[in-house]
Amino acid sequence: IMARLRADADFMPPKQLQSVLNAAWGEGWRKRFSGFDVRPMAAASIGQVHRARLPDGRDLAIKVQYPGVARSIDSDVTNVGRLIQLSGLAPPGFDLAPYLEEARAQLHQEADYDREARYLAQFHALMAGEAGFDVPQLVPELTTKTVLAMSFVPGVDIEEVAGAAQEVRDRVAERLIALMLRELFPLRLMPTDPNLA
Repeated sequence: IMARLRADADFMPPKQLQSVLNAAWGEGWRKRFSGFDVRPMAAASIGQVHRARLPDGRDLAIKVQYPGVARSIDSDVTNVGRLIQLSGLAPPGFDLAPYLEEARAQLHQEADYDREARYLAQFHALMAGEAGFDVPQLVPELTTKTVLAMSFVPGVDIEEVAGAAQEVRDRVAERLIALMLRELFPLRLMPTDPNLA
């Protein structure tokens, strides 16, 4: 279902994309690239991703936020809450408010490309040299509040792993579990005093 949603998302028409990128980078932004694919390679509810190439040959993934998304979050979540209450989907006495507040907060975080850029740079640094992982590198000079620019890392959809050979599935699962454990129990939290070990 998620794969279908990801594949079927609507994307901005080229004219609207041009307008959004003019606002983010200024007119004449195309001169900064040797190539820019106006047809997105992916689209979701908050933005879409384009392939681009810099004159130095670096391939980039450019994540562009849909106009007005950040401004509409509060009213959209409020409207969803009203629909749930009016439709009777929530059981009687169920307090929906904290869930709506959490949804609102998470959506605002999703729309905060400055925050995402900081986390991308931090995660890239933490994973540098880690075998089996290739984290995109932030391109700060092209990143704005509504555009997130990073190196392009080729890959396959996670759903495709289900049909891969057992050894591939094992390797992917092993790496994902190792990453999760590393995130849950970072080395810097381990005691450095031998008396505490």
